[in-house]
Amino acid sequence: MSEKILLIEDDSDMQTLISDFLQNYDFEVQAFDKPKEALAHLTSNPNQYKVIILDLMLPQMDGFEVCRKIREMSHAHIIISSAKGEMSDKILGYGLGADDYLAKPYEPRELVLKINSFLRRETKSHEKIGDFEVNEEKMEIAMEGYVLELTKIEFDILHLFLKNTNKVFSREVIFNAINDISYNAKDRTVDMHISNIRSKIGDDSKNPKYIKSVWGVGYKFIG
Repeated sequence: MSEKILLIEDDSDMQTLISDFLQNYDFEVQAFDKPKEALAHLTSNPNQYKVIILDLMLPQMDGFEVCRKIREMSHAHIIISSAKGEMSDKILGYGLGADDYLAKPYEPRELVLKINSFLRRETKSHEKIGDFEVNEEKMEIAMEGYVLELTKIEFDILHLFLKNTNKVFSREVIFNAINDISYNAKDRTVDMHISNIRSKIGDDSKNPKYIKSVWGVGYKFIG
């Protein structure tokens, strides 16, 4: 299955060059010359693309503003492809969420190498488990396409459960997995975090779909 690439480039010759070159490497390219149309499309398809190639010198909007808006709605890797090659432009681009910066002119093969590098990294760090998708690199867990707002400890616990479906964990094991201090049986910290996670994933403790309490022991993930 071809990976989908979003290209925002108003120069028709450059757009054609990049699109044709990427299609030769089995990428499916959706190209826009107007950033507002691209952003509207991305708003409706926020998880469709893993890589977005963005020119900075665009009509309608400043390219840096486009970069900022993309990052607000998407976790896709952003590669800026621009004739603006000053260090100050690169620093600003990275600061707004870009992952890489190619100053024109560049060899199109270099663009392919960067895209493949991001996709390999994506494959290693992403794992789909039932209704959930784990991004270890960004320490994020998405549920049915929506990123959960988890604290680090909540991420660690849910990640532990997802990697060990149907395995029973005692409170002590969970506690020790997320802390570097001794466990006290009277400590209810684990129960508090489990309650918070249940709330965020819409799980009912009395009729659980995901996290089941094991009486006298701890918890197990059944989703």
